[in-house]
Amino acid sequence: MRTTTRRLSIATAAVAATAIALTGCAAGSSAGTSTSAASTKAASGPAVDLSGVCPSTVVVQTDWNPEGEHGHLYEMLGPNPSIDASDKSVTGDLYANGKSTGVKLEIRAGGPAIGYSKVSSQMYQDKSITLGYVSTDEAVQFSGNLPTTAVFAENDTSPMVLMWDPKTYPKVDSIKGLGKALEKDGGVVRYFNGASYMTYLQQSGVLPKSVLDGSYDGTPSKFVAAGGKDAQQGFATAEPYIYQNQVAAWGKKVDYSLISSTGWNPYPEAMSVRSGDLQKLSPCLKKLVPVMQQADVDYLKSPGATNDLITKLVQQYNNGWTYDSKVGAFAAAQMVKLGIAKDTDGFIGSMDEQRMSDFVKKATPVFAGSGDVKSGLTTSDLYTNEFLDKSIGLGN
Repeated sequence: MRTTTRRLSIATAAVAATAIALTGCAAGSSAGTSTSAASTKAASGPAVDLSGVCPSTVVVQTDWNPEGEHGHLYEMLGPNPSIDASDKSVTGDLYANGKSTGVKLEIRAGGPAIGYSKVSSQMYQDKSITLGYVSTDEAVQFSGNLPTTAVFAENDTSPMVLMWDPKTYPKVDSIKGLGKALEKDGGVVRYFNGASYMTYLQQSGVLPKSVLDGSYDGTPSKFVAAGGKDAQQGFATAEPYIYQNQVAAWGKKVDYSLISSTGWNPYPEAMSVRSGDLQKLSPCLKKLVPVMQQADVDYLKSPGATNDLITKLVQQYNNGWTYDSKVGAFAAAQMVKLGIAKDTDGFIGSMDEQRMSDFVKKATPVFAGSGDVKSGLTTSDLYTNEFLDKSIGLGN
């Protein structure tokens, strides 16, 4: 999840010396205001009626502030949604194929808006939440006490990376190679302490313990001050653009490698329900999941208007997070370019049985000390592809 990894702009808002120059950070608005939706979508398919089978308001709990990786959600909002700046949420008609589905969609921000709590925990505290963003690693970690079932993986691969200065380390082309180079030069890789992927990287021998530094605070200050000697965690959908174009004290390219390339490959921010509610919600999910699939495809093919809406939401929530449409455009392009979002088996949103099984085997020992992993956990506890429409994909 992102509550411990997505604090770059919030932290830098309080650190003037880092010279962050992100645009679009405006004064907050009062609760209940409205704004134009991403766009008034032209009708391009049959009407979808969700009334009667879905809750009158489908509530989705995200794990962070509005950003491009959440584009598929905001793509589903109809014209003039209502923004509650106090609660950091937006509500509007849930649209499909340019038409209202007869129900509302409420999208709630996560991260600072929910005190950096886990989305799965939030879902069990507030039963009004219909779906939440739960990455596979979180689902495994809390499978015993807070079980969730993923029904749609809007992204196939996590955008999380380790990044470094290509001038300092021109021959590095992998995370394992980065670890060797850092160890030789006395550098470190900074990350948020307690990150599960880092436990895996150390236990599997990808990174030596001597180069690990859990002091990353979300700001670019230490990375900049190291002058290229040190590496840092980040996201392929944000930091490469931000550090080159919006961190004035750096202002140049960074190289990076996806964490997924090491074998730690959870499905990020998968749309999930409380496992006990799966049967009850099945009639809704049968109709809703294809709508989410199509919204994901529509966003990735034409993200501009939705990114403008995301920027407006960030401005009105006004909680220190800064994000603009330029970063959103970079994010959407990167998701397609790097295969972060892609069709699997010819359609978008599915999860692979073998990959899930392999991940459970890797993740279970990482979370063994937490005491929350379900005894005898199997992949069927964690996900289902049954609601996906195999005709909907980026290639269709």
